[in-house]
Amino acid sequence: QVQLVESGGGLVQAGGSLRLSCASSGLTFSRYTMAWFRQAPGKEREFVAAIRRTVDTTAYADSVKGRFTISRDNAKNTMALQMASLSPEDTAAYYCAARDGNLLLREIHAYDYWGQGTQVTISS
Repeated sequence: QVQLVESGGGLVQAGGSLRLSCASSGLTFSRYTMAWFRQAPGKEREFVAAIRRTVDTTAYADSVKGRFTISRDNAKNTMALQMASLSPEDTAAYYCAARDGNLLLREIHAYDYWGQGTQVTISS
């Protein structure tokens, strides 16, 4: 049974930082491209960042580029999202996702497994 469990969400002030983590089990983590998506209230889920299974390439949404950094540790079966310079527009539930393969894709339907999400709230 595949499980992706996010942690690290919380309430921070604008300009602050947070680090999200995603712990995986039940899959061969190093085979999967991993990604973060987010969904704000009343909005569709959107791509945030992705990292290839080979750890050599990453992709970011324009809205977070330069502020967020995605990383992974294949030995520990974990992924992280370091977020800085946070603004209220970053408020959302953040989801960890996994897809089998090495393509960096931004489409929701391309991902096979999802976590339950962790809430990030940025106060102004």
